[in-house]
Amino acid sequence: MSLVGKKFPSIAVDAISEMGDNLKINIFEEATKNNKKVILFWYPKDFTFVCPTELHAFQAALPEFEIRNTIVIGASCDTNEVHFAWLNTPKNNGGIEGVTYPILADTNRNLSNILGILDIEETGYSEETDSIIIEGSNVTYRATYLIDETGKIFHESVNDMPLGRNVNEYLRMVDAYTHIQEKGEVCPANWESGKEAMSADRKSTAEYLSLN
Repeated sequence: MSLVGKKFPSIAVDAISEMGDNLKINIFEEATKNNKKVILFWYPKDFTFVCPTELHAFQAALPEFEIRNTIVIGASCDTNEVHFAWLNTPKNNGGIEGVTYPILADTNRNLSNILGILDIEETGYSEETDSIIIEGSNVTYRATYLIDETGKIFHESVNDMPLGRNVNEYLRMVDAYTHIQEKGEVCPANWESGKEAMSADRKSTAEYLSLN
């Protein structure tokens, strides 16, 4: 079920800073109390393959997000201790040394379960052990959420495990949403900052299509 248009769940989750400080972060409050947008991106596991390329890509774009009044936060189901070990592993050894934004450690999977982004193929009950058996890795897909200053989700996307994200597309989405907030216009396909947008009526659409 899509969460676009709904408030992001207000729940505190363990996290770690670049310096190894243990934190509690509530994404909803990060947006509303700081009056900032938030991009929260989930990845499957620390010390894997596509994941470090994404964390470094978001780090490289961090100044661009900051210009746009947007907080960047990563997340997985790994522990803070594993996060910190990865943060101290050099880039040339597959690590994420140099990443400065916080990373959630959703080890109890409370938030990822609410969001419905865990890789669970099916669940079953074992009478022999009197327990629930999960089929699947039970780690998160590459889910991304853009949250506005009121805590509302204005974009969500979910990639399968092998598919890395295009960070520039999230910058474009933030630009588009900010334009809508400030100008009251709507943004057509492939809109980029500096291009013409439209009014939400047939005349404006017809004029735009006649010129593009």
